[in-house]
Amino acid sequence: MQPSDTPNIPAASEILSAADIPADMTPSQFRRLCREGRFATHTSGVCPGYAQANLIVLPYEDAFDFLLFAQRNPKPCPLLEVTEPGVRLTQICAEDCDIATDFPRYRVYKDGQLVCEPTDVSDIWRDDLVAFVIGCSFSFESDLIEAGIEIRHNTLGCNVPMYITNIPCKPAGKMRGNMVVSMRPLPPQDVVRATMISGAIPKVHGAPIHIGDPSVIGIKDVMRPDFGDPVTINPGEVPVFWPCGVTPQSVVMSVKPKFAITHAPGHMLITDQKNINLRVQ
Repeated sequence: MQPSDTPNIPAASEILSAADIPADMTPSQFRRLCREGRFATHTSGVCPGYAQANLIVLPYEDAFDFLLFAQRNPKPCPLLEVTEPGVRLTQICAEDCDIATDFPRYRVYKDGQLVCEPTDVSDIWRDDLVAFVIGCSFSFESDLIEAGIEIRHNTLGCNVPMYITNIPCKPAGKMRGNMVVSMRPLPPQDVVRATMISGAIPKVHGAPIHIGDPSVIGIKDVMRPDFGDPVTINPGEVPVFWPCGVTPQSVVMSVKPKFAITHAPGHMLITDQKNINLRVQ
């Protein structure tokens, strides 16, 4: 990518935020910014219309169990792509896409403990690692906005709030844990439309898993998310909860595999796949 290919962005010495990214920037241009270390924050609202993706990378010895786990839990873990062991370049969801460099930020876990949050994991990549690229709810947000539905964390310029629930996922081998959800507060008149719009795109989590009282799904304080940032819930609004691709991180913390790499919550891969092509036909 030549400098002229990237429209109206600041100089290379500046670290960009989502608000700095032009609406017409292509996914490949955005991934190059991440690869160059020029973007390292949440991606809500970036490249509207294109599917965003979560990540978990596991050693080959754990990969089959997680593949089975994802197949049994398609709401929180809708698979967009699974790589061959040791392969960093995606073959399906994007071209010229390096799993080890093209997410804005990563998390590295050892024995279930978070040890660092780098912006590049190429120096710790191994030949036995298998990457799972998982659909993300940020993908359908552009459809909600187009329908006139406010996305509160976009309005506030922060990350979406995410919570570990009491909803158990179906176990597979050693993989087990509770579902993580993301929350968007909506006025009651928008709930049905939001459900229908998101429900038409199951590969990016689909319809909400819960609407209303957070305590029903084990959330004690909706203003204290486990991941992301709290957002304002205005009087009369309803908290709406979607399955979330951070669920694998809950599994990692529960199962404690020897080694795992994930995306940092809210810091997604921008794929080349358009949301419209992921809708139920």
